[in-house]
Amino acid sequence: MSQQRTDSSASPVFPDLPEATVARLPEYLRALHSLAQEGHDTVSSEGLATAAGVNSAKLRKDLSHLGSYGTRGVGYDVALLITQIEAVLGLTKHRKVALVGIGNLGHALAGYGGFASRGFSIAALFDAERAQVGERIGALVVRHVDELAEVVAAEDISIGVIATPARAAQQVADQLVRAGVTSILNFAPCVLNVPSGVDVRKVDLAVEMQILSFHEHRKALTALPATPAAGEATGS
Repeated sequence: MSQQRTDSSASPVFPDLPEATVARLPEYLRALHSLAQEGHDTVSSEGLATAAGVNSAKLRKDLSHLGSYGTRGVGYDVALLITQIEAVLGLTKHRKVALVGIGNLGHALAGYGGFASRGFSIAALFDAERAQVGERIGALVVRHVDELAEVVAAEDISIGVIATPARAAQQVADQLVRAGVTSILNFAPCVLNVPSGVDVRKVDLAVEMQILSFHEHRKALTALPATPAAGEATGS
């Protein structure tokens, strides 16, 4: 995957923020929002690490890149840490998203209500199939992909989501880039070629399933009884 950019206002402050740290910050933010909803004002590094699913040493190192070290005996201020992480991730600005490909996955993404609470909104839906054009999903109407450039400019969209078959994904990516989109989330099972300055994150569900298959295979092999070595007596 290419590197994910932080908001331009944050980049002078965190020019060398490690990619692995950036990838974990949304998990810390999710855990912090849950803690805030439960009424917690502070949280220990161990408590936040457990809630985020990482070890506490890694969490403390990640947060040190933000200049947040917590208070000995007290921990981290939940509200302050939420503000810091949201600033680094550029979530102080609500970001509009264009979704291209209104098949089964596209329908599910278009209907998902959890984006708004994370600082994003699906602002436009597109498809190349005339049969899909004109369909209403929630408050949006599916447009033909030929209208993409016009809508991206009008809605000030900088993020595109590709939920098309693999054969169409590169062409869609090219259209998004020409329209001015600079970040792409790709659900199509293929590698996209994009120019420098355009960031791509790839979500391949089949790959994730294959990784889980590896773990299942390993667990099955571990559970097998040990096979006696050659020449080892098997009887009494």
